Amino acid sequence: MQRGPQPADFADVRATNLAVVLRYVRGHAPCSRAEIAAATGLNKATVSSLVADLIERRLLRETGLTEHRIGRPATMLVLDGSPYAAIGIEVNADYLTAVAIDLAGQQVLSWRRSFAGLASSPAQAATAIAALGRRAVNRVLKEDRRVLGLTVGVPGLVSPDGVVIMAPNLGWRDVNLRDIVNRALGEPGFPVAVDNDANLAVLAESRYGAFAGSQNLIYLTGEVGIGAGIISDGRPLRGHRGFPGEIGHITIDPQGPPCACGRRGCLEAIAGITAIIARVLPEVAGDGDITDLQPEVDEVVRRARSNDPAALHALEEVGRALGQGVSILANLLDPEVVVLGGYFVPLAPWLLPPVEAELRARRIGPEEGGAQVVASILDHGAAATGGAATVLDHVDAGRLPRL
Repeated sequence: MQRGPQPADFADVRATNLAVVLRYVRGHAPCSRAEIAAATGLNKATVSSLVADLIERRLLRETGLTEHRIGRPATMLVLDGSPYAAIGIEVNADYLTAVAIDLAGQQVLSWRRSFAGLASSPAQAATAIAALGRRAVNRVLKEDRRVLGLTVGVPGLVSPDGVVIMAPNLGWRDVNLRDIVNRALGEPGFPVAVDNDANLAVLAESRYGAFAGSQNLIYLTGEVGIGAGIISDGRPLRGHRGFPGEIGHITIDPQGPPCACGRRGCLEAIAGITAIIARVLPEVAGDGDITDLQPEVDEVVRRARSNDPAALHALEEVGRALGQGVSILANLLDPEVVVLGGYFVPLAPWLLPPVEAELRARRIGPEEGGAQVVASILDHGAAATGGAATVLDHVDAGRLPRL
């Protein structure tokens, strides 16, 4: 029996080289074949063959000539990918988001739908998620695009095989969401995956956010729960079982309010969006379960803008608690930037100053060059966008579609 490293066959080498060329064009378009050859070390004949293959697959297209060079004008290349799309779905306690992106990164669709996740059984919730996925797939197919994959982001612990182990803010345990969505889609010919929402959102930030390309970046979901998606040294931090970033369940105050996880004084029980609403708008407590948080968040913003003392005091205290969590992440992981997402974005003018003050007081390293804390420029669909981006990452890694 032959052991040890085995030589790659021609198909493997070619697939790798196709991915190399595609990634180069993604990062440097418009560019010429000669530029690709010079940057990648591939010879010009090989690059020409690879480019022809990628054009045939509708992954690249030619876009005219450039005169700004010595010698003959060069035909320039850009990403195409218009016949394909990747779909991401984000699950939250009060809404669902669906996003589809083509291989050039252009958004094909973006939907937000109300969702009674707080009041639905796991079976009802999974059915609603699967139905939205089916509608998104049908819309993409009607536009004569091929779906390359669908990824669902969930606020909870998700196993590698797509089982939601626990999602406290949805009341889920051991929900095999990937199988449910697969069956609802009729066992499609594209991969369906499920992942933690923060893990997906940080991928969207690293591709499309204000700090795109940062090698050390953390994204905090600002929903009912608070999760951290982490890029460390250019790679997503996945942990031993795929459960990293549960910053929302660190204890800020042992005598604090109860958390959905069963403990007391967790960060999200103090600084999650429902906790903020309860502090600023105590009058809504008797209205029953809130199934759409946006009107309440808008009212919190209105009161803060009108300098309501109770609202400003509550946001100051929440910001300090959030700053404690951020300082722990900063001291452990030394990020370049911590991005606040979700409902934290409209509240950022009042949350950021106490967060930054707490970070300055608690950080161990020197302030110069330390982590910045900013509000996301992406909308509420960051995890959905990241879900679609994971499919694009697979293409960039060499899993290329063929028409």
